[in-house]
Amino acid sequence: MSGSPAVVIRLVASAYTVAEKAGEIVRKVLHRGDLGIVEKEGANDLQTLADRLAQRSICTSLSRRFPKITIIGEEELPAEEVSEDLIENGQAEEILQKVCPVEYCGVKEEELVVWVDPVDGTKEYTEGLLDNVTVLIGIAYAGRAIAGVVNQPFYNYQLGPGAHLGRTMWGMLGLGAFGFQLQEVPDDKRIVTTSRSHSNKLVTDCVSAMEPHEVIRVGGAGNKIIQLIEGKASAYVFASPGTKKWDTCAPEVLLHCVGGKLTDMHNNPYRYDANVKRMNSGGVLATLRNHEYYISRVPQSALQALKSD
Repeated sequence: MSGSPAVVIRLVASAYTVAEKAGEIVRKVLHRGDLGIVEKEGANDLQTLADRLAQRSICTSLSRRFPKITIIGEEELPAEEVSEDLIENGQAEEILQKVCPVEYCGVKEEELVVWVDPVDGTKEYTEGLLDNVTVLIGIAYAGRAIAGVVNQPFYNYQLGPGAHLGRTMWGMLGLGAFGFQLQEVPDDKRIVTTSRSHSNKLVTDCVSAMEPHEVIRVGGAGNKIIQLIEGKASAYVFASPGTKKWDTCAPEVLLHCVGGKLTDMHNNPYRYDANVKRMNSGGVLATLRNHEYYISRVPQSALQALKSD
C-alpha cells in the first residue's frame, strides 16, 4: 500500500485498539469489585467508575493522535489529568491495510465527529448481565454515521474461568463489517427486541403492533443491534426518546454494512453532526430486512407522541 492511509482509515484503526483498551478497563473495574456507582437521573441512569475511566481513555487516546476531530462522549466529566496507563497508542494493522473508499479519501480530520458511549448497558453491567454490555465508538462525516467500532468486553464470559473474554467488531461504509458472523432470523418469523428497563405503554403498544412471534427484552442499544446481525432478532423497536446519538452511531454502521436500516419511528434517518440534539427524539426502529413492514405497523399514537428530529 503506497503512502499514508487516509485519515478516516487511521482513525478507525486507532478506535479499534482504543475500544479494546476500554473493554479491558471495564473488565478490570468489575474484577476489583468496587463499581463506584453514581445515579445521574434516577436508578435507571447510572454511571460507574468503568464509564468514567473508559471515557477518559477513549477520548484522550483519540484526541492526542487526532487533535482536530470533535469527540462527544456520554459522560459529563470534569477536566483532569489522565494517567498514562489509560492511554492507548496502537492501531489495528489489518484496518490500516484496507483501501479507503474513494468518497472518504479526502476527508479532513476536522470534518469528523466521534460519538462515544464508554459503557453501553451500564445498568446491566451493575446487575451482572454482562452480555448486554458494549463499548461504542461511532464516526460520522457530513452528518452520516460512516464507521463504527463495537467492543463486547465480556464476550464468552458464560464459558467460565479461563475463557478468552472480549470481542471487537467494526464496520465502515464502502468496506463492510468485520468481527462477527452474519446470521438472519427466517423471514416467516418476527422476533422483536426492545428495552428491558426503559419501558412504558407507548413502547409496549408499539411492540405489540408489530405482531411479533416473540419479544426479547435486553439492555444496551449496541447489544440490540448485535441481536439483529447475529440472527437472534428481526427488529429493534423502541418507541421512546430514551436513546442518544452515542448509543446508535457505531452499531448503526454495522447494521448498514450488512444491508440493514436504522431510522426513527417516522422512517427518518438520524444525523450525527456535532451540533445535533443528543436525544433520539423519534425513537428507534432498526431492522436487518423488511424495514417497510415494521414502519407500516407503527401506531398513530407513537407517531403523534414522538417528534422527528
